[in-house]
Amino acid sequence: MPSEEITVSVRNLSKDYRLFGHPGDRVKQFLSLGLRHYHRKFTALKDISFDIRKGETIGIIGRNGSGKSTLLQLICGILKPSTGTVQVNGRVSALLELGAGFNPEFTGRENAFFQGALVGLSKSEMADRFDQIAAFADIGEFIEQPVRTYSSGMYVRLAFSVASHVAPAILVIDEALAVGDAQFQARCFEKFREFRAKGVTIILVTHSLDQILSCCDRVLLLDKGGLSMAGTPNEAVNAYRRLLVSASVQRLPKNTQGENFIAPAWSGFFRLNPGETRYGSLDTEIIEAGLFAPDQTPTQLLDRDNEYFIAIRLLCRSKGQQPIISFVIKDTKGAVLLGSNTSMENFDVGQLESGERIIVRFKLSMLLNPGSYFLSVGSQAATPDGSMVAHDHRADYLSFEVTGPIKHGIFSPPIVISMERERLS
Repeated sequence: MPSEEITVSVRNLSKDYRLFGHPGDRVKQFLSLGLRHYHRKFTALKDISFDIRKGETIGIIGRNGSGKSTLLQLICGILKPSTGTVQVNGRVSALLELGAGFNPEFTGRENAFFQGALVGLSKSEMADRFDQIAAFADIGEFIEQPVRTYSSGMYVRLAFSVASHVAPAILVIDEALAVGDAQFQARCFEKFREFRAKGVTIILVTHSLDQILSCCDRVLLLDKGGLSMAGTPNEAVNAYRRLLVSASVQRLPKNTQGENFIAPAWSGFFRLNPGETRYGSLDTEIIEAGLFAPDQTPTQLLDRDNEYFIAIRLLCRSKGQQPIISFVIKDTKGAVLLGSNTSMENFDVGQLESGERIIVRFKLSMLLNPGSYFLSVGSQAATPDGSMVAHDHRADYLSFEVTGPIKHGIFSPPIVISMERERLS
């Protein structure tokens, strides 16, 4: 590919840091003249190579500490590589963090002109752009006030507006849009489309997988400082979701008795949510719960359109209980997407004796579209007056990921298409 089609070329890039256990160790290291080491080396990036083509929108994803921000700072020239090279062809406008580079005592106007000067624009060039910057930021009279008086939303509005109006060849954004409201984000995405039409290269780091899927042409997945993969947004996001759960998912031994399995202690096979909310009388106690594939493998990584079991193990602590067992699936914002219980499904658990243990399993087809979700489980009982009393309610018990081809919305119900032709009279 011709070199003019490449805006960023990264070859064998690594970045090491020296970590000192005590501030005085820095002085000792300096005085030792390299004969002794008072630090340990931390490798933030190791041997990364890739090219970014002109006009591409590239997403960079990975867990915290995977090296995303370090990589952006190397591309922007803020950091120098330990080994390897970064070649950038064109003016870079960077929005690496909220208000980065702003002087809190300067007004919004003064900071805008200062940022323009940093990327090589003259005062007259910034003056020609300022009305557009102010209009896009839409912070009113605060544009003439010191930015230390700004809210986080005003900060990011001005920062993005300035970064996007200095005629960049490459626009670099690191999580900055996370604090913007929905309307502002919609305007930013419209600006993205405008940039792409003009051939601007965009590099976007965000934990919002929806933004990655909707905005990017290609995605780089970083893991532990290395480049795990580069691919389409769908491929990379699904790989990232697998990465999130792979360390905690193990396999239970197969049961030769088919679906009627009584397996020992599931909890060690799942990554549970330490922030779960739990309450109830514990007349029937939920010992544990989990998600299982048809072959009884515990999993927190589900493929859309496949069948799975939600299994709940309970212990009856008082005689004569007749519990109703339930589950609920919510999105990461807490919205309830689906749920059911044994009563709704006309399944009678029956009366339990004190000390009796049971396992209740719900079999369902996973129709949720790719994303992150929470499973809540509960046990309750009906009172003579028709109300419900909670025995054990465990909200957001564990999280799980769904992978598969991207579709619109939350659910993918089976859809049958038909067509007929009408004859003109």
